Amino acid sequence: MTETPLPRERLEKPALIYPFEAPPGMGQVIEIAPGVVWMRMPLPFVLNHINVWGLEDDDGWAVVDTGIRTDETLAAWRQIFSSTTEQRPLTRILATHMHPDHIGMAGWLTRKFNCRLWMTQLEYLNCRVLTADTGRPAPEDGVMFYRKAGWSNEAIEKYQTRFGNFGKYIHALPESYRRIKDGEEIRIGAHSWRVIVGTGHSPEHACLYCADLKLLISGDQVLPRISSNVSVHPTEPDADPMQQWLASLAKLKREVPDDVLVLPSHNDCFRGLHARLDYLATSQERTLERLRKTLREPRRAVDVFAALFGRSIDPTDDGLLNLATGESLACLNYLLHRGEVRCELDAAGVARYQML
Repeated sequence: MTETPLPRERLEKPALIYPFEAPPGMGQVIEIAPGVVWMRMPLPFVLNHINVWGLEDDDGWAVVDTGIRTDETLAAWRQIFSSTTEQRPLTRILATHMHPDHIGMAGWLTRKFNCRLWMTQLEYLNCRVLTADTGRPAPEDGVMFYRKAGWSNEAIEKYQTRFGNFGKYIHALPESYRRIKDGEEIRIGAHSWRVIVGTGHSPEHACLYCADLKLLISGDQVLPRISSNVSVHPTEPDADPMQQWLASLAKLKREVPDDVLVLPSHNDCFRGLHARLDYLATSQERTLERLRKTLREPRRAVDVFAALFGRSIDPTDDGLLNLATGESLACLNYLLHRGEVRCELDAAGVARYQML
């Protein structure tokens, strides 16, 4: 759905510190700081989990992210509610961004506890738009987008079949929400959390930084073992999300000290934020340099997978093909926006890119 790990060239990674021996089991809770708990929800994908966080509030608990809408996630939440010795309600649901593994259960939780959803405006509105696609046929713009990228007729047929599936993983969102903004200080219980917005992975992704506790809830903006998917989508084919994501990495390094414990959405809590940010930026620059070399000859978006990810992508794996194509186009658009490559369409409407 969002973070299926793409294969990549192996580079030497920084030695991050993982202070916890093991993550919580599904439906279990681990306290990681005073008034902050770590929970984990199952995902039905290769990436089989998402971390969610509980923050002690004045009259209960605020929850950051919720898991995807499945029976397994519902069972995990019910187990947490039934096994918690101190029965206190949820006071609010904060969503880092709109992807189903983060917001899928938000509607159910807000209705169950009569509490509000807090998230950024672009994430809320984009999620409402995408869930409205449920039941609609795939638009011709989307077909043209993937045909331009070099997809086969079989791959396009699969895209048409699965179009609109986004909404099936999300409980209906509440009809109103509490907007959060970049730089806003949100008081939750005894502590203040500052919103730091990043872009590239999603339109207006919210990280939460608590200086008192030296904690950063990083969502998908910074992950310790995989890289966030940064993609161009059919709705905005000329977008430059790779530039936005690289700028967001630099912003996090400026605004968050290196001594924080990072609470990511996937994998384990870690220390070594600045080293990880530097690695992600350097790795992406190396990837772009490999792409430049590949584009000495004209290439379609589907022809550059090996340069970007270290191997080819199975064209019959429609989920992985979708992610790989979106990220390939993000890299190609990055070079296009900087005037490094040209793009020409053939008679069939397929784009080929080449260095100038």
